[in-house]
This record gives sequence, structure tokens and C-alpha cells, in this order.
Amino acid sequence: MRPAWSVILLTTLIGAGQGLFLALFAVDAYDAARGQASLAPFFVAAAILASLVLAGAGLLASFFHLGHPERAWRSAAMWRTSWLSREVMALPLFMALVALYGALHWTGRLQGALAVGALAALACVALFVCTGMIYACLKFLQEWHSPLTVANFILLGSASGATAAAALAAWQQPALARGYVAAALVLGALAYLGRLASLSRNARLRPKSTLASAIGVKHPKIVQIAQGAMGGSFNTREFFHGRPREVVRAVRWSLLVLVFPVPALLLLGGSQSAPLLGVAFVLQYAGLLAERWYFFAEAKHPQNLYYQAIA
Repeated sequence: MRPAWSVILLTTLIGAGQGLFLALFAVDAYDAARGQASLAPFFVAAAILASLVLAGAGLLASFFHLGHPERAWRSAAMWRTSWLSREVMALPLFMALVALYGALHWTGRLQGALAVGALAALACVALFVCTGMIYACLKFLQEWHSPLTVANFILLGSASGATAAAALAAWQQPALARGYVAAALVLGALAYLGRLASLSRNARLRPKSTLASAIGVKHPKIVQIAQGAMGGSFNTREFFHGRPREVVRAVRWSLLVLVFPVPALLLLGGSQSAPLLGVAFVLQYAGLLAERWYFFAEAKHPQNLYYQAIA
């Protein structure tokens, strides 16, 4: 498939924003369970603002994927059957609840903030599931049609959010930095193992269709000598990434290095350094961009069996 940068930015930015909120709310819920309060107001404000900025930037990026942005509201019309429509509804709901949670926290209404935060956490999980299921529900794309797709969206977003929380904590509330670093390392390791598992699974896949089954000719040897068109078409542009193998291989190595190994070294070496943890988040996010680009590029659309002269 052709990686669309608007969708790549959408999924990685909102995933980081969701993970950051979950990291913040986890500490808030833990404090409530033990009857104490450890979150500094300015740290909460910074985390909420960063979460909303990330989610808002992702939402803005999604508009560049629309042929008619003025009709964006119609994308929610099929919520009964479409995971995309459900995502369109879940994202603004999540952002609204996070904003309300932050406002209640800032005004000292901690009980109300905790109740709204729980609703925001549910909306956050629902948004993760909706985003992942947009791709996992497509049976004809074997690389995506797997529970690993949803799991990887959740784990990668949570890991990047925890890294962002560690950087913000080192800046605003150092006492929490070590805990967030530990969470980022655990979530990052789980996300990395999950992505390795999906890469290993996808490498073993074989197309279910063939040229023979596509054209209905039962012959042991079928050779395509032309694709039936002089130039490119919508099919050849939208269902294949069009990049040489060297580029795809370089992106794959980038994600393998930047999604976890390099950020993990920085997390271990700078658990109290806000600049170093900030660099860890930036590098990890660069790895997520590579991961999401490869996620789209490795999906082999069945129609490319016919357009193999280009694809």
C-alpha cells in the first residue's frame, strides 16, 4: 500500500497523546487508591496541554487526507458498521474529556477530575481499538488482518506517551521521572516485541490469490507481458508504495533501531535529565514514523498481482 503521510502523522501523533494521558491518569488513579496526592499542578497542566496538542495535531493532519475537507463531518455517518466513523467520533470525545479533566484538576476538584479521567481513559482505549481495527478488519490485506495490529497500536502509542511523560516529569516534577522511565522501558520492550512478532508473521505470509485464480485460467504457466495501460493509474499509485527495495530496507532498519533500542539507552542514561529524555522521545517518535510508513508499505494489496509490471 502507499503510505500517506497525513495518516502516518494522524496515527502516531494521537497515539503519543493518548499514551501521555494514560501515563498521567495512571499516577492520579494510584494516588486516589492510596489516599494521597503527588501530582504537581504545573506538571498536570503541561501533560494535559501536550496530550491535547499531540492529538490536535494528528486531527489536523487527517484533514489533508480528505478530498473534500468541508465534508469531513459526514465521515461519522456510518458509525454502526465503520471503524473509521467510530474513530472520528472517539477522537474529539477523548480530547473533550481530557480538556475537562485538566480543567477540573487545575481548579482543585480532584474527585470530579478522577471521574472524568476514568471516562477519558475509556475513550482513550476505545480510540486505540478503533484506530487499529480500521486496518485489522481488512481480511484481504493479510499483513494487517491480525490481533497484533491492534495490540501494536496500543503498545507503541503507550510507550511513546510514557517516554513523553518521563521527559515532562524530569522538567516539572523530578520525583516522578524514574517511575515514568521504568514504565517507558517496560512498555517500549513490549511494543518492540509485539512489532517483531508482526514482522516475523508477515514475512511468512504468502498470497492467497494467483494470476490463474484472478483471470480464471487454469494453466501451470501464466506470464504477464503488459499491464494494459501506457502509464500509471489510480490503482498503481494508491496500492503500491513505489519505492525501491533499498528504501524499504532502510526504513525497516530505522524502525528496528529507533523504536526502542536507542531510546532505551537514553532512558537508562538520563532518568533525571529533561533534555536527554526529550531527545529520547524525539528519536522514538522518528522511529514510530518509520514504523508506520513500513506498516503501510509492507501490506501487499492483491491487485498488485495483476499490476506486477509496476508493483
